[in-house]
Amino acid sequence: MFQLIEQGGIIMILILILSVIAVAIIVERLLYFRRIQTDEEQLISRLKRTLEKRHYEEALSICESNPAPITNLMRVGIEHRNYAEDTIKATITDAASMEVPRMERYLSFLGTVAHISPLLGLLGTVTGNIQAFGVLGDFGAVGDPSLLARGISEALLTTAAGIIVSIPAIVFYNYLVSRVNHTIIRLENRVSELVMLLKGPEQTVTRTTVDPGDYPRNPGIESTETPFPSL
Repeated sequence: MFQLIEQGGIIMILILILSVIAVAIIVERLLYFRRIQTDEEQLISRLKRTLEKRHYEEALSICESNPAPITNLMRVGIEHRNYAEDTIKATITDAASMEVPRMERYLSFLGTVAHISPLLGLLGTVTGNIQAFGVLGDFGAVGDPSLLARGISEALLTTAAGIIVSIPAIVFYNYLVSRVNHTIIRLENRVSELVMLLKGPEQTVTRTTVDPGDYPRNPGIESTETPFPSL
């Protein structure tokens, strides 16, 4: 292993560093999505029962004990439950937009690693071939061809290493991006449902039937009705 790194030179060391960073990002993002994965339907049903009883502190406790994008939106909505419906919806939408950078964290760097790794490998191959042909030129036509073959094989190591790093990085990058997009779409579809859930437990004003005769007359308006003369 160390011999291959030594043969690849500084380019191989850079590719190795990028591979370590890519593995760290992939593991961290997979653990993040596993941590925020919750049964949303069951969680929403539990919160609905709690909000119907007006147990807002208990609902906040449920959200804090189940950290996830959906519970973060619910927590913001519960904290602004006394505002108008449009205000609650705007607040939840803003909170959803704040969740996007958290889900996309480090993904741009992972995509960069996936794209530049094969380019670094190609650069290492080019510089290695330049050195190999330089050695051949020093020895002339009567030199040992094995020197040229050895130099080219060592140069190709960087290309192979760059491709080895790039392939899994691209695969996991596309997978993680699809997870983020799926979560964003699900959150957008949940906004209206969350607003209805928060406004649902509130008591509504019921209308009662009132006899028009019960309304008081305006003392400033005299009645225009004239009594009929008795016959």
